[in-house]
Amino acid sequence: MSKLTEYTSYADAQAHANSAALWELFDGDREYLNIAHECITRHADGSGRAAVRIAHSDGADEILSFDQIAAGAAQFAHWLDAQGIQQGDRIAFMLEPSLPFYVCLFGAMQTGAISVPLFTLFGPDALRLRVGDCNPTILITNAEKADLARGAVNADGSPRVVVADQGLLDEIKQYPATYTPKTKANDMAVFQYTSGTTRELPEAVKHSHRTLVTLMFAALYGTGIRPGDDFFCPSSPAWGHGLWHGTLAPLAMGVTTGTFAGRFDPVRLMKALDDFGITNMSAAATHYRMMKNSGKGGDYRFHFQKLSYTGEPIDPATLEWVDEYFKVPACSMYGTTEIGVVLVNYPGAKDFQVKPGSLGKAVPGQKLEVHRPDGTQTDPGEIGELMLWRGGGWMTTKDRAKTDEDGYFYHCGRADDVIISAGWTMSAVEIENTMLRHDNVLECGVIGVPDEKRGQVVKAFVVANVAGSDALTKELQDFTRERLAQHEFPRIVEYVAELPKNPAGKVHRKMLRDQEAAKAAAAAA
Repeated sequence: MSKLTEYTSYADAQAHANSAALWELFDGDREYLNIAHECITRHADGSGRAAVRIAHSDGADEILSFDQIAAGAAQFAHWLDAQGIQQGDRIAFMLEPSLPFYVCLFGAMQTGAISVPLFTLFGPDALRLRVGDCNPTILITNAEKADLARGAVNADGSPRVVVADQGLLDEIKQYPATYTPKTKANDMAVFQYTSGTTRELPEAVKHSHRTLVTLMFAALYGTGIRPGDDFFCPSSPAWGHGLWHGTLAPLAMGVTTGTFAGRFDPVRLMKALDDFGITNMSAAATHYRMMKNSGKGGDYRFHFQKLSYTGEPIDPATLEWVDEYFKVPACSMYGTTEIGVVLVNYPGAKDFQVKPGSLGKAVPGQKLEVHRPDGTQTDPGEIGELMLWRGGGWMTTKDRAKTDEDGYFYHCGRADDVIISAGWTMSAVEIENTMLRHDNVLECGVIGVPDEKRGQVVKAFVVANVAGSDALTKELQDFTRERLAQHEFPRIVEYVAELPKNPAGKVHRKMLRDQEAAKAAAAAA
């Protein structure tokens, strides 16, 4: 019987994808499974084959092999045992992609400890909140962030701060380069914090080792990963997309993955895609938009066979740029850290039509519908709330969506991104996408702001490539109104140097709303 990795068509996915077939891709079983073994150790065959390619923002390339990571992770696991680390202890690390990052990630999981990746750009408040929430025994970071990490230490002296430098790598070399994992499939492996503002602590999503198995639906049908791909994901592995889809999923299939370290630069990314001969990339919508805005797409050669994106819809102008320069369609995949990926576009499936801007169709085994407020299913083209069938009932995704006559889903914004003005319901996403088609608009964020006459009016925050002016504002208003509807345009336009974004790169509309509310409160006071 063929493995799921040998099938590439949409029809085969519907016919053969099931839980039993997923388990056949792994060495472990429903009782005993370890992520580090499945992703690294079993692929370390002494050949020196590349596991991770790192494009550093300073222009350097770094290539780490399965053999190298496997040996370091085993040595680090022994080192943790020597430190008295017990199963279930949390090991937090705030590191850019590097040998210490992968050694810590996989080494901790081998011992039965829980890996907690933390974003390297966290400030003191954000770090302190997360450390206080997960109570790690050890917090590992680099020399640059060491003082920040020590500032998050609790009154009892925990966690112990360890600097992951060459000294640590030299210290762990005294231990054996092999290790026998201590975990069961249902043991916790990773605590993952979703992106939020500095002072808002999203709850940690807790993943067991068996999460890797269910993840493979997204890998096979959301990013289209197959053995033989040269894969790349520029998203930080501190977040769900970069860790699960960019790191663990490809490595579990023995696929060489790639990532970005340091301050993101779209031109540096395109050079890495060319130099590494990348054939399959999964990125955030913002990454594609920034590459387009750089104006440097024609300077590099691309080798893509499959592309995917997540986080938010891509505006039509960026999709057109992707078609022109990358020559393959960008396939949306939709999901959240809490529910996983549930809507995909089956990259690489020749029998699946990719509709621009669509979220695609359900992952095999998932059921989704768009519902009205009364719980009935909407008609094609009618906007409602996207619902997922799980655990014997419908659960909300907190997103608005619509379907078409062919059963494809389309994102219509978060439930709290809907703007109701004078009785008209408008989508912030739809207005943003239209404005982004204007030649002078580089980035755009749209929210509703209070208005005495209409209840709310649309306000657009615009990053432009020319100076903002009354003339440009009128041009943008007319441009939007002519393409959407006479009532559907920004009555207020504010020009800004940059937009607030969450760590995943999405425009942070809630922060824009909070800023406006603070201005209104100050004015009232």
